[in-house]
Amino acid sequence: MKRRDFLKVTGAGLAASTAVAAPAIAQSSPEVRWRLAASWPKALDTLYGGCEYFCKRVAEATDNKFQIQPFAAGEIVPGLQVLDAVSNGTVEMGNTALYYYWGKNPAFTFGTSLPFGLNTRAHIAWLHFGGGTDMLNDLLKEYNAVGIPTGSTGAQMGGWFRKEIKSMDDFRGLKFRVGGFAGTIIAKVGGVPQQIAGGDIYPALEKGTIDAAEWVGPYDDEKLGFVKVAKYYYYPGWWEGTGQGHNIMNLDKWNALPKQYQAVIETASRDTFTWVTGKYDYVNPPALKRLLVAGAILKPFPQEVLEACYNAAGEIYADLAKNNPHFNKMYSSLTAYRNETLAWQQVAELSFDSFMMRMRTRT
Repeated sequence: MKRRDFLKVTGAGLAASTAVAAPAIAQSSPEVRWRLAASWPKALDTLYGGCEYFCKRVAEATDNKFQIQPFAAGEIVPGLQVLDAVSNGTVEMGNTALYYYWGKNPAFTFGTSLPFGLNTRAHIAWLHFGGGTDMLNDLLKEYNAVGIPTGSTGAQMGGWFRKEIKSMDDFRGLKFRVGGFAGTIIAKVGGVPQQIAGGDIYPALEKGTIDAAEWVGPYDDEKLGFVKVAKYYYYPGWWEGTGQGHNIMNLDKWNALPKQYQAVIETASRDTFTWVTGKYDYVNPPALKRLLVAGAILKPFPQEVLEACYNAAGEIYADLAKNNPHFNKMYSSLTAYRNETLAWQQVAELSFDSFMMRMRTRT
C-alpha cells in the first residue's frame, strides 16, 4: 500500500511539473516577428546582403520562432531616416551607418568612422573592448535605441571626381557627395558637401548636380556605375579608415525581448560582421582591376590635400570637444587608443605587409 501510495503521489507530482514546465518552455521561446529597415539599396549585395544574412541567422538559431524581415532603403523609409524610424517605433530595428545622423549629434560619427581615426581592426577592437559601444549606446539611449556593431566595409576609397585634384584650389567650390561628418571638414577647406543616399548618387553625378562622389570601394562602386560618369578614382578615403555599420533596435522592443533572443541578435550581428567584412576583402581586388580596364584613372590624393584636411579636422574636433560631452568622451578615448595601436600596427601589420609587397614586386 505504501508503495502504491508513493507511486500515485510521485506520478501526480510529475504530471503537475510537466503541466507547469510545458507552458513555461513555450513561453520562453515565443514567436516574434520584426521588421528591419536598411539604409542600403538591394543592388548592394554585401551591405544589404549582410542584412539578409543576419535575418537568416536569427531565424536558424531560433527554429524560425524569431523572424526578422529586411527592407531595402525606400521600401519603408528613406535610407537616411532609419534611426528616426527605429526611434519612433515605425520599425523594430534597422541597419545603418550611424554617422548619417551626425546632424543630430556629431558624436554619432564614432559609430561609423571618425575621419583620420581608426582602421577596421582597431575600430572594432575599440568598440568591443575600449568602451566604444557603451558610449555610443549612452548616446543612442537619448533616441530610444540601442546598437550593436555589425558589418564593416573596411577602409574606403576617396571617391570619383570629374576633374583631377592637383591642389587645395581644386577643392574650392567642389560639390562633393561625402557621407557623414566628413562633410564638415570638406566645407572647412572650401568644398560644398552633399549627403545623398547610395541609390541617388549616380543620377546626381551624371546630371552634374555634384562634381564628385564617394561611396564605399571598388566592388560597390562598380555596381553603381560611377566609372561611366567620372574617371578620376582617388585614394585613400581619409574620412573612413573603416566603414562600420550598426544594427539598431528600438529600446522598448529590445527590452521586451526574451534574453535568449537578445543573445541571438548579438551573436548574429557579430557573425554578420565577419561575413560582410570578409566578403569586401575578397571581392574588392578583382573589382578594382575591372574598373581600371573600364577606364578609371587611379590616383592618390596629393600630400597637400591630406595634410590640409587633417589639420582642419583637428580644429573641428577641438571645438566640438569643448561643448559636446558625448563627443569629448569618445574622442578622448579613441585618440588615446589610436596612439597605442598605431605603434603596434607599425611593428606588426605594416612591417609584414610592406615586406610582402616588396617580395611581390620581385616575382
